[in-house]
Amino acid sequence: MVFRCGLITINKDAVPLKGIEVEVEVKDHVAVVVSTLHYENKEDKAIEAVFVFPLPGDAAVCQFSAKIGQTEIVAEVKDKQEAREEYDDALSSGQQAFFLEESDQSPDIFSLSVGSLPPEESCSIRLEYVTELAVEADGGLRFCLPVVLNPRYQPQGSEGQGVQVTSVPASLVPYSLSFSARVSSPREVSKVDSKCSLEPLQYLNTEKTKAVVKLAAGHKFDRDIEFFIYYKDAHQPAAVVEAGKAFATPGTLIGDPALMLSVYPEFPQAVMSSVTTSGEFVFLLDRSGSMQGPRINSARDTLLLLLKSLPMGCYFNIYSFGSSFEPIFPKSMEYNETTMEKALKNVGEMQANMGGTEILKPLKDIYSQTCIPGQPRQLFVFTDGEVGNTKDVISLVKTNSSSHRCFSFGIGQGASTALITGLAKEGGGYAQFITGADRMQPKVMQSLQFALQPAVKDISVNWDLPKGVSVTPMSPPLNAIFQGQRSLVYAQLTGKSSEGTDGCVTVAYTLAGHIVQNKLSFPLQPTEDTGLTVHRLGARTLIRSLESDKDVGLKKKIVEVSIQSGVSSSFTAFIAVNKGSSQVIQGPLLQRRIPGAGVCEYFHSFSILLIPTRVTGVLEPIPVNFGQ
Repeated sequence: MVFRCGLITINKDAVPLKGIEVEVEVKDHVAVVVSTLHYENKEDKAIEAVFVFPLPGDAAVCQFSAKIGQTEIVAEVKDKQEAREEYDDALSSGQQAFFLEESDQSPDIFSLSVGSLPPEESCSIRLEYVTELAVEADGGLRFCLPVVLNPRYQPQGSEGQGVQVTSVPASLVPYSLSFSARVSSPREVSKVDSKCSLEPLQYLNTEKTKAVVKLAAGHKFDRDIEFFIYYKDAHQPAAVVEAGKAFATPGTLIGDPALMLSVYPEFPQAVMSSVTTSGEFVFLLDRSGSMQGPRINSARDTLLLLLKSLPMGCYFNIYSFGSSFEPIFPKSMEYNETTMEKALKNVGEMQANMGGTEILKPLKDIYSQTCIPGQPRQLFVFTDGEVGNTKDVISLVKTNSSSHRCFSFGIGQGASTALITGLAKEGGGYAQFITGADRMQPKVMQSLQFALQPAVKDISVNWDLPKGVSVTPMSPPLNAIFQGQRSLVYAQLTGKSSEGTDGCVTVAYTLAGHIVQNKLSFPLQPTEDTGLTVHRLGARTLIRSLESDKDVGLKKKIVEVSIQSGVSSSFTAFIAVNKGSSQVIQGPLLQRRIPGAGVCEYFHSFSILLIPTRVTGVLEPIPVNFGQ
């Protein structure tokens, strides 16, 4: 499949994006991220600058504004088609306009259009989003700022046109990046680790509950900014009640308090002592061209470690895939010395030489295989996630979720968070990101331990609230729970009561024939001033849940929740128009696409010069097939 990538401007250096400043506020296990993008038009004609960039797949984009001189324009969330028409109309009439939307194919890719930027004019774009921090195998919280954007392979016959990604080697990225993060928690910040070069951790108080993390100068865009935060005694059940927005109408999502519940279930010891040694383990390994180099080595090492750790007597099979797919056995085989040795030899010889990334075909073949009685199926997927049909893949896993659990591994820098986390969430499993050998072993063993745990069934969340207070869930029903691993539940609290100030929630489930209940009491009064972080994360969770439903009638509800909460969705976009500008742009615009950082050696050697073929700025690329 053809990707479009490379430097865009005719003279290769007139890229209008000059720098990015990122400020992060980490509050316990939630992060608020503010990115400011500085643009400057050094050309002699007005331009439209287009920048395609990654964000975490579960991020809630909640604020977007532009500043030209001393004028600030705050964007609104609108129906995407309406916003696009308003943007085009503004450009046609010579007004400055700004348009931000997420990709139709993958929710972790956004496109920002800066329209009608006059010659010698500068502007700053402010983008804010909130995101949850994942819990690592060693108890650390993982924060990742994606800066690497890899081209997404669009399989033949799949819907849509794919995501147009412009990528260049890290050394040629023409804009700068500065990064800092403030960390605060009720508990002591023990340490912050990262493979990126950071300045020494700076504590802001004697209790060490507040600290500052800064990226050292010279970040080369060859890796995402990833660091791990460790709190003292951090992972305990907790509930955060956040007040509604002042002056908002009570009874609305933003007007009512919102609750974020962190569940850390503890399974009975009698059940955990009888962890299953049975199961059918199916491994799906990406051997497409984009996996060349360190990625295929990391995926091989991960798979070899898992193979050597399987319990004797279980069943297993290994699928390789690229443009085609092939299993090493015609069907899943019993795991013994003979089959293990054959598998280890086979995996050790695997290379990234199978073309494109056609993940749907092997998944369909796996799901067509009859499950083995008494051997619960566990699917492990290893991929860099560079596909343009992310939603189709996740939908297929969701459709078959009753027959298996899916554990996913994102391999290398720039792996699609939307695909990796989506596979695990819809498959009732767990997602891991492998960006280096130093953290691989604990992550691999954690996923295997989760897979060996008996599947939790009949999960319910039951609320006990004072009379006059009701709850409306914003999270979909829990479909997977693992021992000691956090699950988050969001809900809207409506009404008031004079009878009590506390509420109670019970998470009940069946585990290996045992009925288990975990209870948590919490105060109904807001616990802290967190702005609207919990509301926005809850709205994002609700939007994602509605989007995953195939009912086309839910679009109206998604747009309603998106506009009310100010959180983006696949059916809405942010639009800002500088209607007060006295300067009207005359004549056609030149379009300039901003190249993003790419690290995969498979496409580093390619540079493509895209030149506008018409005054409207339509770009015609020289085609290159990265899937062959």
